[in-house]
Amino acid sequence: MTMELPVVLVLWFVFSLTVITNGDETIDLPPCDYSAIYNFGDSNSDTGGLAAALYPEGPPSGETYFKMPAGRASDGRLIIDFIADNLGKPYLSGYLDSIGSSYGQGANFATGGATIQRVNESWFQNGVSPFPLEIQVEHYTQFKDRSAYFYKETKDECLRKRLPNPDGLSKALFTLDIGQNDVAFGIRSLSLEQQKTAIINVVSQFISQIRVLYERGARAFWVHNTGPIGCLPVTHAKVKDPLPGYLDEIGCVKDQNDVALLFNQQLKVEIVKLRAELTNATLVYVDMYAAKYELISQAKNQGFEDRFEICCGYHGIDYDVWCGNKGNVNGTEVYAGSCANPSAVISWDGVHYTEAANRWIANRIMNGSLSDPMVPISRACHKQMPVS
Repeated sequence: MTMELPVVLVLWFVFSLTVITNGDETIDLPPCDYSAIYNFGDSNSDTGGLAAALYPEGPPSGETYFKMPAGRASDGRLIIDFIADNLGKPYLSGYLDSIGSSYGQGANFATGGATIQRVNESWFQNGVSPFPLEIQVEHYTQFKDRSAYFYKETKDECLRKRLPNPDGLSKALFTLDIGQNDVAFGIRSLSLEQQKTAIINVVSQFISQIRVLYERGARAFWVHNTGPIGCLPVTHAKVKDPLPGYLDEIGCVKDQNDVALLFNQQLKVEIVKLRAELTNATLVYVDMYAAKYELISQAKNQGFEDRFEICCGYHGIDYDVWCGNKGNVNGTEVYAGSCANPSAVISWDGVHYTEAANRWIANRIMNGSLSDPMVPISRACHKQMPVS
């Protein structure tokens, strides 16, 4: 006797699969059942780490969604928040934030100003975080070991719910979004030839930390490359009477973007090599640069104002008044408050993106169309994936 599945259940199963073509081969990928999300990065994905460890962002940050400062360099949510939404997970608590945090379905080790490279004392004067990627990975290791101990030892069910089940580690998604500060530091302090050498070393350190995460149980990696630094409004605001060729066709500083592209090219090469080494891992390389450049170049077609508009802050050739601060602009004291409509502006403070821009970028990357392999984030745990 055979049992037939209900029609509704059959249809649900069929349409829950993602069908990907690899040459003549068709691969069906069911949704991944991620146990948690663990994120590593800089201010582009910091949800409260640096604010808890050092000085928090003040008003008007957080005004759009959280209605108060929420440890994010934006008026609202970041790309990592929209990723969590997409995967049915709560917003990630910063590992360094002990107040009101829950880590049952993930944790965020990112901190604003973080680099891939190890830092020294002089870097701190340039706003670099004391928590580079190596330290973030060490924080993860401490978190993994200590949470596993307390999860097994405690009889407090409320505490257990706030901690990850150690048996689900291999089913977690590990997201990494870091490198922008390394590239920016090189642009400020090194010649072009020195930057090329530095990029090789920086990417090598990046790859070595992915190896460490793999050795400590990570299996599914979603790795963002770095964005178009030369398109940041704070960079554009410093340009005066540029020579021909200094800016690209949309007004971005071409040399700075070229360095970011060199970093991305090297990162992709090394990720491809790493796939052959870490045979039980899935490594998805995500072209964040392409997504951000597309948004910036098509700003008005996508419902945004001028691509170099800044919502909160004043920046010029010889002055910077950062969001939420007072300062002097051409002899007049000003307060850098929020613009009237942040949802119509791409840049929040000249460096970071508004919630509206972060939502646009997240939607652009999560479907996998800008990834290698071209797989949506909801299916990024599968080993059998086509690679471009």
